[in-house]
Amino acid sequence: MALATSADRVEFERSWPGGEAHSSGVSWGAVIGGSFVTAAFSLILLALGAGFGLSAVSPWSNVGAPASTVGTAAIIWLIVIEIVASSLGGYLTGRLRTKWALIHTDEVYFRDTANGFLAWAVALVISVSFLASAAASMAGHIAQAGAAAETAGSVSAATDPNAYFVDSLLRRIGPETNSAALHAEAGRILANALRQDQIPSADQNYLARLVAARTGISQQEAEKRVSDVITSARQAADTVRKATAHLLLWVFLALLIGAFSASFAATVGGRQRDHVKAV
Repeated sequence: MALATSADRVEFERSWPGGEAHSSGVSWGAVIGGSFVTAAFSLILLALGAGFGLSAVSPWSNVGAPASTVGTAAIIWLIVIEIVASSLGGYLTGRLRTKWALIHTDEVYFRDTANGFLAWAVALVISVSFLASAAASMAGHIAQAGAAAETAGSVSAATDPNAYFVDSLLRRIGPETNSAALHAEAGRILANALRQDQIPSADQNYLARLVAARTGISQQEAEKRVSDVITSARQAADTVRKATAHLLLWVFLALLIGAFSASFAATVGGRQRDHVKAV
């Protein structure tokens, strides 16, 4: 029997076994809606945690705690944010997605899981983009401050990576008398020492002479003070480095939990949507 219209033919193909190939396995409308909900709730909970001093990351500048001071409460709050926001977004994705008819239950379960995972991934991109724009704004303020300092005659190693080598070329026989220039040069020597395994002996001797001339202590005491300060600075840098690596591992775990929560919640929402009976 011939089908009357092309619409009848499409409907027949969809209802025929194997006709599910004509329907997409991704409900992009539901995925995008769930991802925006996930991103919005993540930022809301980040703001709440920042208000209570719990967030390791904040959408506002100078609010989040540094990596070296992130405690158990901040890590737990980060995981809670991922679970709550991802579950809510994944559940909405499952409830709002298109119903797939005449498809095996395992395939429906897989598609719900994939749609929830996609919603989480899109939400992650949205959240990172927002936080990256905030970080770029912060970097812009820092760059303006650096430009102002450079205009005043103070060039730091952050604005000019060759400043240390320029200092090496223009070192005086006697110590520097300008206090601001002395602090800037000593800071560049210290920064260069921290980038290397060991401070060059010429830098250490020169820095000791600067310290002796500035403080009035003997050359031997100045050399000991320089060694102690460099050791303390290295230990502080190592502490921050280890704390940052520790925090990144917990962020990885939190994101992994968020991906699982979104995927599982999407299957729950999908099952509830398919089991709804018309009244």
